[in-house]
Amino acid sequence: MRLSLVRILSLILIAITIASCANRGTPSGGEKDILPPEITKSVPENFSTNFKGDEIRIYFNEYVKIKDLQKQLIVSPPMDNTPLITPSSTASEYISIKIIDTLEANTTYAFNFGESIVDNNEGNPYPYYRYVFSTGNVIDSLSVKGYVEDALLKEPDTFVSVMLYEVDSTYTDSIVYKEKPRYITNTLDSLTTFSIDNIKAGSYKLIALKDQNSNYKFNQKNDKIGFNEGFITVPSDSSYRLNLFNEKVNFKGVKPSQDGESRIIFPYEGDYENMRIKVLGETPENYKTRIIKDSETDTLYYWYKPKFEVDTTFFIVTNEKYIDTFKHRFRTIKADSLKMTALTKGIIRYEDNFTMEANIPLTKIDTTKIKLIDKDSLSVPYSVKYNSIFNRYEFPIDKKEGQKYNFTMLPGAFTDFYDNTSLDTLNYAVRTKMKSEYGNIRVNIRNAKLPLIVQLVNNKGEVLYERYAKESPVVDFSDLEPKQYDLRVIFDTNGNGKYDTGNYLLGIQPERVSYAIKIDEIRAGWSNVEEFTLLD
Repeated sequence: MRLSLVRILSLILIAITIASCANRGTPSGGEKDILPPEITKSVPENFSTNFKGDEIRIYFNEYVKIKDLQKQLIVSPPMDNTPLITPSSTASEYISIKIIDTLEANTTYAFNFGESIVDNNEGNPYPYYRYVFSTGNVIDSLSVKGYVEDALLKEPDTFVSVMLYEVDSTYTDSIVYKEKPRYITNTLDSLTTFSIDNIKAGSYKLIALKDQNSNYKFNQKNDKIGFNEGFITVPSDSSYRLNLFNEKVNFKGVKPSQDGESRIIFPYEGDYENMRIKVLGETPENYKTRIIKDSETDTLYYWYKPKFEVDTTFFIVTNEKYIDTFKHRFRTIKADSLKMTALTKGIIRYEDNFTMEANIPLTKIDTTKIKLIDKDSLSVPYSVKYNSIFNRYEFPIDKKEGQKYNFTMLPGAFTDFYDNTSLDTLNYAVRTKMKSEYGNIRVNIRNAKLPLIVQLVNNKGEVLYERYAKESPVVDFSDLEPKQYDLRVIFDTNGNGKYDTGNYLLGIQPERVSYAIKIDEIRAGWSNVEEFTLLD
């Protein structure tokens, strides 16, 4: 009996000790929930046929909410009136799809939720949920698969819409501008492949669109487009490649406005090179004009002298086959004074020229009033080049490494369109680095079909250095800033020395672009040799 009592007391003491130790710290919440929510039922059931209702409910085993629905949700075929999906921000045990559009007969509809359905606590997504139903007796089950690339950039955009237009008696190529597609999917934010599912057999036009305003229609000014040449037939085992590109925007003139005492701005869309501006009617005696291109915006500055005596006139804007007439009302604005700006400051690269820009068109330069000396105060010879489009003077010089160059420009060195001269003494200093502070690269292009445009670009695809390979597949880049570059080649098919994009209506694909596998980082004082083999 006594032994039993001792044993009982010992057990009680151990229990008290364990309880005491357990209460010393903060209780843990257990392992983090990493499991996605699970669907318990759908009303009507997923893949139902002969659908007649206007609401769908999808129930889960825990509270869920919707995240980034506008980006993630794709309804195929698209509906004119967007379905109402709830809850939007609060949590619920079910998701409701309220259909507020008239459904087509004998049609299979698919709701692709992407990763927008997440649990309420940890935000774990239900991956790529699809709810499918048919208003007819069968669920269409065919698919079209492929992948999306960018014609010019290394990686394509995210959230690219891939669409099928049914080729029937009403089909025209311009349908992409006017109507929504028959079927649609989306590459979302992490994929370049696509699969358009639950479609019926037939003939289709396959289009990819970086749809900036999410209306499923092609806007040439804002959207990228890619297309498969010709039509595709479903069913098919083919995998289709779609190359996204920005089209060259069709030219359009925009209403001009007074921007200075004798300056009018003419905005435009498209290519300005063949744009012409003429006055419709009488002009002042000895009337003269100059046109300057804005370096950043799609704008031409129209300078004129002398001033008009009338309040209003008309301008005709033409560009090849384009013609439009604009009424312009003159305003009184204070005149500008001539200002010179140096575009080159601090370090100057060996392949660049010291450049000056003016706010008023220039007509004359007096080089006797411009002096250039090096750090030893020795005179340095220079030449002068004028860019009339951007109103800039460049000063090419034979640059030496580790040298400093000082420009002194006396009053009267520049004369503008109104016969005013620069009034101040201008002093500018630039310097070159040592050659050892740069790197070099030689590119041996294998399997080359000349001519080629060879470029070193940054991770945004912006061109930092460019060479034109017309006679030899060996290309040298010297005096490069030490950093990581991407190497790409443009197949200059028409030999015009520049990249040509595509055109959907004309059925023209963009010129081919190839990127090399990652090249070695350019280092100061190093010379790299890269072998770049182009595929047929």
